[in-house]
Amino acid sequence: MSVTEALSFFQDIASIHKHLSIIESVGLGYVQIGQGAPTLSGGEAQRVKLAKELMKRSTGKTLYILDEPTTGLHFDDVHQLLILLHRLADQGNTLIIIEHNLDVLKTLDWIIDIGPEGGQAGGYIVAEGTPQTIAECPKVILELTLPHTLKKLINF
Repeated sequence: MSVTEALSFFQDIASIHKHLSIIESVGLGYVQIGQGAPTLSGGEAQRVKLAKELMKRSTGKTLYILDEPTTGLHFDDVHQLLILLHRLADQGNTLIIIEHNLDVLKTLDWIIDIGPEGGQAGGYIVAEGTPQTIAECPKVILELTLPHTLKKLINF
């Protein structure tokens, strides 16, 4: 039985339904109840940890560091995850997100592009600022077409 199927099954048991809803909201509705942790991908394991955090009472003083949380997610699940991440930020929490997904980048408050390349040719701040500022920066190498793509995404 998947998490999504279990939501229907446990709809009358509020405490179970609440936890399953959170797991589904981070894009893990397809995961089987009882599925072993070693079978989860890195991105799935990270979202399980995020769901666990979301089940706790928020203090509004937590620092979350997420490494490519949208990896392997369907477009609709990315949207759901963004809603949750923005909710965490709205509660006063701080989020540091390592990400390459342009749908995520366009919604961030502040971007720091580290490069200009990987490995020994990288590690320097190439640009930083709002998504709009980054889209106008000629030095950005996040993607060869990032400035043009990001402008389109921001203005769509």
